[in-house]
Amino acid sequence: MNAELINDVYVAGRWRLAHSGAVDTVVNPTTEETIACVVRGDRSDVDDAVAAAGAVRAAWARTPVAARCALVARLAEEIESRAAAFTTLITTENGTPFGESAHAPAQAAAHLRHCAAIAPALFAEDVRANPMAPGYAQVERRPLGVAGLITPWNFPLSLIVVKLGPALVAGCTVVIKPAPETPLAARLLMTAVEASGFPPGVVNLVTGDGATGQALVEHPGVQKISFTGSTAVGRAIGAACGQLLRPVTLELGGKSGAIVLDDTDPDVLAANILKVAMRNTGQTCKACTRLIVPNSRRKELVDLVCDVIAAAPLGDPMRPDTFFGPLVSARQRERVLGYLDVGRHEGARVRIGGGRPSAFETGWFVEPTVFDDVDPGMRIAQEEIFGPVLAVLGYDDIDEAVAIANGTPYGLGGAVFGRDEDRALAVAGRMETGTIGINHYGSNAAAPFCGHKDSGLGVEFGPEGIAQFLSLTSIHHLPRQRPSEGGKA
Repeated sequence: MNAELINDVYVAGRWRLAHSGAVDTVVNPTTEETIACVVRGDRSDVDDAVAAAGAVRAAWARTPVAARCALVARLAEEIESRAAAFTTLITTENGTPFGESAHAPAQAAAHLRHCAAIAPALFAEDVRANPMAPGYAQVERRPLGVAGLITPWNFPLSLIVVKLGPALVAGCTVVIKPAPETPLAARLLMTAVEASGFPPGVVNLVTGDGATGQALVEHPGVQKISFTGSTAVGRAIGAACGQLLRPVTLELGGKSGAIVLDDTDPDVLAANILKVAMRNTGQTCKACTRLIVPNSRRKELVDLVCDVIAAAPLGDPMRPDTFFGPLVSARQRERVLGYLDVGRHEGARVRIGGGRPSAFETGWFVEPTVFDDVDPGMRIAQEEIFGPVLAVLGYDDIDEAVAIANGTPYGLGGAVFGRDEDRALAVAGRMETGTIGINHYGSNAAAPFCGHKDSGLGVEFGPEGIAQFLSLTSIHHLPRQRPSEGGKA
């Protein structure tokens, strides 16, 4: 296959030839064929994009929030009109199973519409009496300015949109830097942005690697960074933003636990375990990759989970019935295979999987794997693997189960399974994590999504996610200037 050479970036409303001549190869994880060579933007390319965003930041901030929201809602329509193209492209460049990628455009559109619906309330007049002296204050919410949005490869459309929508309705202009493994979905998104009618410079895209992202993080013309990725890279970005006193949102790694209570309905567990633990071939930061089960029912429940996972189809991600596709890259496959060796060396018992499937001559496939007899201190129970690997840990009482669930540096997701929902909710209340599902796991665009401990800083989703792109200003007035006495100030 002849790989397409793509050497332009999207700046100030048009595609421009990049300064950089370096490229990153985009490889189909199923066929291992190079499908594109995409420019690796350098500091000059980042300079141009930030300058374009900075040139219009004041005008975009002055644009009425209703007008900004109307454009964001229009973007939702443009994404939906390209749904088939997005689905095919995500599966081609990322290996995401078709059944997963087919939902991405609709979910992205729903998130954008929700942002557009709730944003105006954040800008409603906010007048507060002074409890210490006569007078009052008007509290204003103002956009921070130019926002750098740095996103990973595992959900190449959705994880841009969950940052882009809030930034735009807040009144920020943006520079997007997607992962080098999956730049094509981001480029398709720019065609939707252009068709939506956003003013040139409001949305810009520079493709590239970690050095490109670092140039964006450190750029003096950027007022906000929002990053999703590994905890290690997040620490470096957080340190840089701390030095610059620059607001930053970090959505980082996870090693989430699903506590299975002794009254769990096995049918409910069977119906939900794949999405809870193995979504997107396990390449999901919030996946509950530790299954914490009562020893009194351990064999029954582990046998059930193994049967469900073993029966889920593995293969060509373009097939609608495939649940497990390839991993995104050869490097990611080797990382996961290395953890399988670590688990065996540590003494965990492989119940299913444990290596590379023999049925495929090409493709970065790994067998869905379940480890039993896992000790909480093992590396496979403490470190994020980011592949289709589930570790099973046993407990004798609820205190022990909660201690295991909380016993990692992470706190991103979690789940509790049990027939008695009040009891399950009480257990969830003891878990040190940002989001928890009862008898399932999922996200809600209206509710905050955030990590505790080493899983991040700040919030995405809901009004709290939009607020991450706003600064607060209080304007203080004497009593006689109160708007209710003389009109709005």
